[in-house]
Amino acid sequence: MIRDDETLNLLLDAISRFVRERLVPAEEHVAQTDEIPADIVGEMRELGLFGLSIPEQYGGLGLTMEEEVLVAFEIARTSPCFRSLFGTNVGIGSQGLIIDGTDEQKAHYLPKLASGELIASFALTEPGAGSDAASLRTRAVRDGDHYVIDGTKRFITNAPEAGLFTVMARTDPEIKGAGGISAFIVERGTPGLSLGKVDKKMGQRGAHTCDVIFENCRVPARNLIGGVEGIGFKTAMKVLDKGRLHIAAICVGAAERMLDDALRYALERAQFGKAIAEFQLIQAMLADSRAEIYAARSMVLDAARRRDANQDVATLASCCKLFASEMCGRVADRAVQIHGGAGYVSEYAVERFYRDVRLFRIYEGTTQIQQIVIARDMMRKASV
Repeated sequence: MIRDDETLNLLLDAISRFVRERLVPAEEHVAQTDEIPADIVGEMRELGLFGLSIPEQYGGLGLTMEEEVLVAFEIARTSPCFRSLFGTNVGIGSQGLIIDGTDEQKAHYLPKLASGELIASFALTEPGAGSDAASLRTRAVRDGDHYVIDGTKRFITNAPEAGLFTVMARTDPEIKGAGGISAFIVERGTPGLSLGKVDKKMGQRGAHTCDVIFENCRVPARNLIGGVEGIGFKTAMKVLDKGRLHIAAICVGAAERMLDDALRYALERAQFGKAIAEFQLIQAMLADSRAEIYAARSMVLDAARRRDANQDVATLASCCKLFASEMCGRVADRAVQIHGGAGYVSEYAVERFYRDVRLFRIYEGTTQIQQIVIARDMMRKASV
């Protein structure tokens, strides 16, 4: 249940107004410059967007999962790059600390993440490792009261802006799987940490990724998350359901924006003497999109409420991520089709959204990884 309807509605109204009045008008500027204006970032901090899920005792808003997805529905009605900037603070950049961090680590870093003073970045993926944890090659070797980290991370979201990196590294080479992986907090400016060139991506201009390179990077042993080796990947897995529900909610909001734009265009665009919205084949695409969005929204809210009730929603979160991201791709395709030739030129937002939302089916676990997770859970339960 929502803890305080009045307060939540005030927050949702403020975010909805911020999206309409500040973010949507800035979309084209960000697409052209590949930068989010500093004044908009400042307003995002003032709204508390960087601390949505961080407990109130550390300066965050401490939203429940249900409250967080309701916020995500609203913030996703604009270019995904805006959400991406604070998404790592809300998600895996802070949640590992919240769940398994020491009291000292929480007290030192969480207030800075909640305020947006620090932007977090989560460094797991490598040139040869993504979904396969056993392939992770970045290593951390204990040397007195430090660890020495060596390795390269790839496609790391917010790395160019990050002040704090959560780094997954292998501390026990004898354990080939996830059990030999630990998580470290590495601050920007640490000697031995460097960044590669910013990636040129298909979409989501304004949201930056790049390689993060560790060469004899000495990190204090106190920055080992939880102070215990071998729990790093397990920590990440604990918050996967939260991240997947968040992204699924973002897919819903983005799909709603694209459908609104497509409907508006269909009502305004005339052919054969009437608005194209009068044609049944256009209506079919509009109706299919509306139905799928409703289904995805309902799934996400149901799973979020179950998570708040302390139920195990790992498989449900995968179902939500799978369905919502694929739904979003279908809505994007229909929206371009409804726009016709106009949907293929950058004058209309749907062209940009079509490219932007393609990423949703890849990160936080690809569609194929979600299928494996869901099927294996079904098989496990059937064999009990």
